[in-house]
Formats: sequence, C-alpha cells, structure tokens
Amino acid sequence: MTGHGQGTYTNNGLTLTVEIRTVNSRYAKVNVRCGEAYQSIEPKIEELVKKEIRRGTVQVNVRIERKLSASSIRVNDSILQQYADSIKRIDPTSAIAFESLLGLPGVIEESTDRREMVESDWPHIESTIENALFKLGEMRAAEGASMELDLVKNCDAIEASVADIERKAPGVIENYQNRLTEKLNALLQEAGTEMSKSDIIREVGIFADRCDISEETVRLRTHIEQFRKVIGQKESQGRKLDFLTQEMFRETNTIGSKANNAEIAQFVVDMKTNIERIREMVQNIE
Repeated sequence: MTGHGQGTYTNNGLTLTVEIRTVNSRYAKVNVRCGEAYQSIEPKIEELVKKEIRRGTVQVNVRIERKLSASSIRVNDSILQQYADSIKRIDPTSAIAFESLLGLPGVIEESTDRREMVESDWPHIESTIENALFKLGEMRAAEGASMELDLVKNCDAIEASVADIERKAPGVIENYQNRLTEKLNALLQEAGTEMSKSDIIREVGIFADRCDISEETVRLRTHIEQFRKVIGQKESQGRKLDFLTQEMFRETNTIGSKANNAEIAQFVVDMKTNIERIREMVQNIE
C-alpha cells in the first residue's frame, strides 16, 4: 500500500531527517539513500525496514547533518602543500592565498574516525527510522481499513450474484426440456412418428449434467468465506488473498461456460467485474 512517514532527531549538533515512502508492488524492494559516509549502514537500514514492510517498493531517504566544532576537524597539511606546489609549478609568480585553498577536496578533514562516528550515530538513526516506520504504519493502516470495506462490499456483490444464479439455474433445465419437447414433437409429427418420454428424459439428463454448476457455486461461496476470514485477521496475508481471488475467478469462469443461459451470463460478467476490482486491490496488500 502507499504511504509516507517521517522521523526527525536533533541533539548535540546532529540533525537527522528520515523519510519513508511506499508505493504498490507485488514484491518487496527497498531503496536506501543516505550520505556517502553512512553507506556502510544501508544494509542495516534495509533489514530494519523489511521487518515491518514485506510487500511494496520502499524509498528510504536519510539526511544527516552535523555541526563540526574546531576540535573535530583538522587541516591536512600534506594535501594543502600539494595544491600549493601545483600552483607554483603552473605560475611561479602567483601569490597564493592559503585560505582560498581550504575549500578544495581533502584539505579539511574530520579528526573523528569515520567508522566510530557512524557507529555512535547508528542508535539515533535506528530510532528515527523506527519513528518514521510507525507513522508510515498509521497511514497505511487507515488506507487498509478503507480497502477492507471496499473488499467486503465486492464480496457481498459476488455473493448476491451467486444467489441469483442459484435461483435461476433450475429453470434453465426446465426451459430446455420444454423447448426440446416442443421441437421434437413438431419434427416427429411431420414425419408421422413418436418419441418416447424416456428418450427425452435421457437427453434432458445429459444436458442437466453438462450444465450443472452446483459444485462451482459451492466452491465459490467457500472461497468468499475464506477470503472474509483472511481480511478479518490482524496479520496481513496478501499472497493468500491473491490465491483465493484467482480461485474465485476460476470458478466464476467455469460457471459462465457451463450455465448456457443469457441471464446467468450477465450475472457472471458482473461477478468478474467485482473479482477484478478485488484482484487490483489485493495486489497492494502485504
């Protein structure tokens, strides 16, 4: 599901801002961006995020700002001298203002060991990410509640169509028997012969067996019942819902191919429309 969460931390010259955004996807993919100095902790950040988010594309942006004190920086004399020597070789008469060289790469360095700095900052980064994940979870929970209502509404619509089909199905066989009898009687009357009732009954029985959809409607109702139970659970199970949706579509498709009735065919179209709506939403559930 889509969502956004942000966490911040400021203390002792360290300012952290964590933004986490999620978009819909069938699989889990986490992209992490943080400063070059902190790239070593990107796998830890990804692991932390995957504990909470198991499906979707996640973008994690970690901005780290640190105010440096005089004691935490030093001038690299060797690099500075190399810059000065290079300028002298190019232009021996040039008057070098050393303060103009301080902004060049490598001249100003942090005296604190980078690895130690990252390790000392990690607890603050971790707690800030957890805060952002919590806010993200709140937003996704609100969206999930709205989605659950929509899923239930579509399940209700499918069940209503199943009930209509079950009421209509017995009449299909009766209508077929009447049409068959009338047609055969007309043909046989022209030929001057008669057809026994047992022959008609046998033919109707074959038709009834071929277009019987009772098993499919029972299985479809079972899938809907299971679907309702899963979406009512606290633990999200998107893949199970995805499987049940596929089974619902399969049974509905079979009903459409066996029913041999225009009205039932229209109910099937309506059911497929509802199932497609469910399928699109389920793709976004963890």
